[in-house]
Amino acid sequence: MYDSLGPRGGGEMDPHNKCMGGRVWCVSDICGIICAVMTWLLVTYAEFVVVTVVVGTANYPIYTTLNLLLFNVFAVLALSSHTRAMFTDPGAVPKGNATRENIQRMGLREGQVIFKCPKCCSIKPERAHHCSVCQRCIRKMDHHCPWVNNCVGENNQKFFVLFTFYIALLSLHGLFLGIYQFIICVKSEWRECSSFSPPATVVLLLFLIFESLLFAIFTAVMFFTQVNAIWNDETVCWRDSILNVYCLSLFYQQALPSFTLSVTYGCTVLSKDI
Repeated sequence: MYDSLGPRGGGEMDPHNKCMGGRVWCVSDICGIICAVMTWLLVTYAEFVVVTVVVGTANYPIYTTLNLLLFNVFAVLALSSHTRAMFTDPGAVPKGNATRENIQRMGLREGQVIFKCPKCCSIKPERAHHCSVCQRCIRKMDHHCPWVNNCVGENNQKFFVLFTFYIALLSLHGLFLGIYQFIICVKSEWRECSSFSPPATVVLLLFLIFESLLFAIFTAVMFFTQVNAIWNDETVCWRDSILNVYCLSLFYQQALPSFTLSVTYGCTVLSKDI
């Protein structure tokens, strides 16, 4: 219903955060663009080390083929999920659609309440939150992730979950390959261990191990957090709203005992008990 309500009531396409003639969703945030490019560069670096240092010098064809195939499958799936999460509209409410004409078109019943976002002047659906980076209200917004340069919301959360899952698997695989190759190099005293010099091989393997360990922990935590949120049908923004209401209610119980604090559609409401 909200998508059909354009800025002027005619259902026109909202060009905000759009590129390629309005066909693709994209957020023009320099920090997010840098983080997204870094994601691809880090995966490319891991691919380079695995191909040239780890499996490129192995003497076991089956070991080389299986690990190379598995690592590339994880990499392709991770980057594909990253691309979908980044360029999918997370559930943005049309900007500036809170006009008198649109409100009348909704056919609200007497006494029915709607909420308007004062920042983007949009009709705010239930459990929608305003993102200061995207400058839009996002339906079921979980958080804004700079690594995908996008909000995680109703429409792209599944791609973000897949992205964290595949990056976690890719990192664990890279961690295993890096440690295993490092042990082999130490046993062989760095002779015929790599086509690079021993110092360069040490640096390449150590950074691969560090990168893999760091992102394996980070993405695994994010994956299980997202799965838990989906299982309980809640988001980070929603939990924060509930927590804020709880903290405020403790204050008002002491300061204003005759008032009740509640949350409705993410908005805090203070009402007097009768």
